[in-house]
Amino acid sequence: MNGFRKFLLSVWEILEVVFIAVVTVFLIRSFLVQPFLVSGASMEPNFSDGNYLLVDEITYRFREPSRGEVVVFRYPLDPKTFFIKRIVGLPGERIVSQNGQIRIFRDDTEISLEENYLVGELKSTDNFDYKLGDDKYFVLGDNRNHSFDSRNWGAVSRKDIIGVARLRILPIQDFGLFEAPVY
Repeated sequence: MNGFRKFLLSVWEILEVVFIAVVTVFLIRSFLVQPFLVSGASMEPNFSDGNYLLVDEITYRFREPSRGEVVVFRYPLDPKTFFIKRIVGLPGERIVSQNGQIRIFRDDTEISLEENYLVGELKSTDNFDYKLGDDKYFVLGDNRNHSFDSRNWGAVSRKDIIGVARLRILPIQDFGLFEAPVY
């Protein structure tokens, strides 16, 4: 009977470890960080098809998203689909694009957006004028001429933003942290 009791205690310890591991992974993925696989060319050259990223889900619990940050969000027309894009416009702003130059209007201030992260031929050639409502964000892909983004389907609601891309894990030669550009 003593050997059977030791066996049961061993099984119980294994079950405890497995349970704790599963709960820990669940809590981390639900509230702190989530993996994301980039699919497509809309964020090139900064993010490529097949890049494996970690998305920080906790930052936006303490502050609102900022211009220039690369975010993962639920696609407004199909919430089961996730997209990755860069925030260009913030709630209440007017976003105007003419000849590849984006200008932001907020109250009495005009900002001409310097997008140093874009390569010349990747800048948008289309013109648009978009006014954002409260709690809405205007997002664009870095590869403007090959991106399906707010120009096509409108602004993203704050509630649909999952988190900010923080770390590229794969491919290993591109491993690194991301910082939002300073405008």
